[in-house]
Amino acid sequence: MRILITGGAGFIGSAVAKALMDRGDFPILIDNFNDYYDPKLKRDRIGVFLGDYAGKFSLYEGDIRDRTFLGDVFGSEKPEKVIHLAAMAGVRYSLERPELYADVNMMGTLNMLECARNSGVLNFVYASSSSVYGENEKVPFSESDPVDHPVSVYAATKKSTELLANVYSHVWGLHTTGLRFFTVYGPWGRPDMGVFKFVANIVEGRPIDVYNGGEMRRNFTYIDDIVSGTLVTLDADLPCDVMNIGGDRDEALMDYIAAVERHAGRKAETNMLPMQRGDVTRTVADISKLRALGWAPSTRIDDGIARFVEWYRSYYSPRVSGDV
Repeated sequence: MRILITGGAGFIGSAVAKALMDRGDFPILIDNFNDYYDPKLKRDRIGVFLGDYAGKFSLYEGDIRDRTFLGDVFGSEKPEKVIHLAAMAGVRYSLERPELYADVNMMGTLNMLECARNSGVLNFVYASSSSVYGENEKVPFSESDPVDHPVSVYAATKKSTELLANVYSHVWGLHTTGLRFFTVYGPWGRPDMGVFKFVANIVEGRPIDVYNGGEMRRNFTYIDDIVSGTLVTLDADLPCDVMNIGGDRDEALMDYIAAVERHAGRKAETNMLPMQRGDVTRTVADISKLRALGWAPSTRIDDGIARFVEWYRSYYSPRVSGDV
């Protein structure tokens, strides 16, 4: 099938594109290669993941806020399904640039929904976030839990995209599924994420910032499990739904750090800091809905971190010494 992926040079988007090509689908990638983090990493992802697939994908450089650009891509490529991952990410930066987050995440998604509706797209899978749950006290977080009290602008924009998708499903019959991602980590990850910074700083012998005294818990989800879950929902063609997609273990942040230390062969120097605005102490997923579609996470955190550390050393070599 012809599958349009926004954020196609991103961490998740590029990995999903490779998986689609491996099974014989034709991905059409859109990315604006912005400088929220180093664009070189995005271009290198494309080079490494897609370098052996010449003629088996299309790549367009452009912005999802540009409706004319999107119309041209939909018109020429005629995608059958969409995986919409492009967004301004990150909780803390959203508090500094709220207007940018609203513009990209909400208006960009509205543009994509409109193009998908007008083009007869069969299924529209989009990225939501575990951040929509805010400081939900009930764990694990279930899709049926109220999500009306976000604690960051980023979370509010993601909740808004779910509402928009719901409208397009119920008014125009566009099949939509929102994926609430829980703490994704692994090779080729986003450098702004704490899970990436822990690996980078520990491997390179720099101090790490640990917020809330380390008293935080997460469902850490390895990139391969995110990819497989995304494809399951893409193939399911659900009329209208949201799904948690996360690891199946409630992990302490300090255990994640300890695993990085083991595989890096170096003890971390920690700066213990108070909780940051907009962050939450615990995100734990009830993944029973996605399990019912036949999906389950398969990568344990120790194995995932081992691969992550190995990739980091390989990608940033020779700047990172091999004997750390």
